[in-house]
Amino acid sequence: MTTFKTLASAALIVAALATATATTAEPRVAVDRTAAASMAQSRDGQNRQVRIHNDTGWTMLRFYASDSRVTSWQEDMLGRGTLPTGRSVLMNIDDGSGACLYDFRAEFTNGQVLTRFNINVCQIADYSYTR
Repeated sequence: MTTFKTLASAALIVAALATATATTAEPRVAVDRTAAASMAQSRDGQNRQVRIHNDTGWTMLRFYASDSRVTSWQEDMLGRGTLPTGRSVLMNIDDGSGACLYDFRAEFTNGQVLTRFNINVCQIADYSYTR
């Protein structure tokens, strides 16, 4: 019960900090997704934070990152936010499974859907979407 209260308190602090820094240049990403990802973090010491860059000319509406061993897409990591062209966002792509290979799917305002397979998030720090 104490661990749950500690995690709940940490999630509230993360939410408060995210709200306080919403005026920065970073696009707004759903706070609840960030808090959930940090609670399910793998214990292997691998850094799975990847900065997603949108250099397509269109706004990214949705972004999915799913373990390559899974056949369905997980929830939209942008939540209610979007990623405008020319901008980037730091994502913690860690579902707690210990996986390093993830499939990415991005959906844009022009209707285009770009899917990339077997991206090793343990080895990269940046991933760019371009035309």
